[in-house]
Amino acid sequence: MPTAIEEKVLASNRAAYHNYHILDKYEAGIALTGTEVKSVLGGRVQLKEGYVAIRDGEAWLFNAHISPYAHGNRENHEPLRTRKLLLHRRELARLDEAIAKDGMTLVATRIYLKNRHIKIEVAIARGKKLYDKRETELRRTVERETRAQLKERNR
Repeated sequence: MPTAIEEKVLASNRAAYHNYHILDKYEAGIALTGTEVKSVLGGRVQLKEGYVAIRDGEAWLFNAHISPYAHGNRENHEPLRTRKLLLHRRELARLDEAIAKDGMTLVATRIYLKNRHIKIEVAIARGKKLYDKRETELRRTVERETRAQLKERNR
């Protein structure tokens, strides 16, 4: 009998969707200390500046800010420390191959709870140009106005 997979999003990186074209996504585990786990479960994590790099055959999360735990003592963690991501060897090889292409980068898009395990979504992304950002914003504005007109007409 299959069990339901419950996912609770703890933090998302909305800036990544604004600044990058997301091409592919991977799920990774993340190695955290005790106070980091408590802070992440409390939603005190910022992925906006975070990025992923592969060094010596391992994936690492850089610049993700996890606030110190409020009730932590002197054993509290460093907010901006580098954290190891847990991926299969084949996935690491695919990610390494993807970022070898020109203009590609790895971005952390969201951190979530899946069956009581903290997971992070790593995306292969290509940076958007300024005109791409304007085009996306224009498309959203047109869709929003269209929905508003349809709603007004149906009243």
